[in-house]
Amino acid sequence: MPTPLLSAGQVQSRLKQLKGWSHPGNAITKTLKLKDFVHAMGFVNSVALLAEGMDHHPDIDIRWNKVTLTLSTHSAGGLTENDFKLAKAIDGL
Repeated sequence: MPTPLLSAGQVQSRLKQLKGWSHPGNAITKTLKLKDFVHAMGFVNSVALLAEGMDHHPDIDIRWNKVTLTLSTHSAGGLTENDFKLAKAIDGL
């Protein structure tokens, strides 16, 4: 059974529970600035392990010490509960 999409109201409610995430289009995104490239890569590796364990994978853009994460459930065509669970887990890193 496919994961159901969240309504606009549900998305806004969940977004308020996260710090630093924005909602462009059918995704949520956050950019983090880390100390340097090595720290950025370490963070990305931590996100990769977390995402693999949740079987839900973000789009990741790395620019030296800046990492941008974009979450969306592509198979559902938008945002689902899985995106917000992963965002909360990432914030806990």
